[in-house]
Amino acid sequence: MALQQVVEQIVTGLGYDLVEIERSAGGLLRVTIDLPWEQSAADAPQPVIEQFVTVEDCEKVTRQLQFALEVDGVEYKRLEVSSPGIDRPLRHEQDFVRFEGSVIDITLKAPIGAAAAGGQVNATRKKFRGTLERAEAGGWQIVWSDEPPVKPGQRVSKKRVPAPLQAMGFTLDECRDVRLAPIVDFKGRAGKAGAAPA
Repeated sequence: MALQQVVEQIVTGLGYDLVEIERSAGGLLRVTIDLPWEQSAADAPQPVIEQFVTVEDCEKVTRQLQFALEVDGVEYKRLEVSSPGIDRPLRHEQDFVRFEGSVIDITLKAPIGAAAAGGQVNATRKKFRGTLERAEAGGWQIVWSDEPPVKPGQRVSKKRVPAPLQAMGFTLDECRDVRLAPIVDFKGRAGKAGAAPA
């Protein structure tokens, strides 16, 4: 059985979602897991308390994977099982549905080129940070403003005109990497994981 199948079978069998598998130099096998997400939970009228992967969850998966990988004769020197962290990668359509409305960092495989026809965005640009939204025509888009962030203690003139919002549609095939933006809000969490600070 292929490594992906073995790992996925163990992880999902224990009740977790497989986020990604990475093989690194030196024989490190890194497996990232998350708690499963039900779409109906997002539509619930009252806020859902976000749960996180614990050390015990990682230990349980590690023990089962070590046994299964040994049985299948998979070569590795060290196994690391972890949670996705605050910069969780978004790999599948379900990830995009789950984190709709969150702030994401996206890196395209190729520069936007002709899509920058309005002249407001550099045609060689590949990296963006903005809010993940459903596009009107279907699919996904990122919405952002190139307004510089306000520094703590900085006064903002009420007469200042904010930079316009920009939107760019994309498909999963056009993306090299999509992750939740690692934004830490020390004032408290309101809304979804990865949501912009208030």
